Amino acid sequence: MEPRLKIALQKSGRLSEQSKSLLRECGIRLKNGKNTLLAPAENFPLDILYLRDDDIPQYVEDGTADLGILGENVVLESGCRLETLKRLGFAHCRLSLAIPKSEPYEGVHQLQGKKIATSYPRLLQAFLERRGLSAEIHRISGSVEIAPNIGLADAICDLVSSGSTLFSNGLKEVETLLHSEAVLVKNPALSPEKGALSRKLLFRIESVLRARNNKYIVLNTPNDRIE
Repeated sequence: MEPRLKIALQKSGRLSEQSKSLLRECGIRLKNGKNTLLAPAENFPLDILYLRDDDIPQYVEDGTADLGILGENVVLESGCRLETLKRLGFAHCRLSLAIPKSEPYEGVHQLQGKKIATSYPRLLQAFLERRGLSAEIHRISGSVEIAPNIGLADAICDLVSSGSTLFSNGLKEVETLLHSEAVLVKNPALSPEKGALSRKLLFRIESVLRARNNKYIVLNTPNDRIE
């Protein structure tokens, strides 16, 4: 029996839709994965696992899934041993520090000893250590941006896309820790058979991404007019 790859995708949200769209552009017919954990592709030996985004790194590292598409920020925060095969060019965002708009900002040293709320404590701790700073990190999930307004923290460290959420909560961006986008990752210990399948899938993905970045012009002109 031919082996089948398992690829983990975020089960809902914009990144999920863009990931499925990419696979469809690769010529892979996907069955409806709504309200199901596992959905097989119809014309490629590929099964889709629909998971919470922060569960994907562990599933791939453990070998429950062979590949995953998720935000680079999630990969780095997880600390899992994964191999990044390709940066995919969508779901761009940045992980940034923000403070109340009413407060002046004179530099990163201002964060020394402060309370900072975040869903990314590993990345925040690494940033602070690189700058020789110490702060009280409060790990929370969801609605990080309200922490300063309710007195939980002096600052936040959170994902930023347009910045409108920060603005509406009276915050301003002051430091960027990293820029992130969707990436294709794999378990480093795939079998030779699954490794070959992953290379076939990667070839299709790279072809789609190249086509997105190129424009083709059809010109109807006599050969003797072409230099």
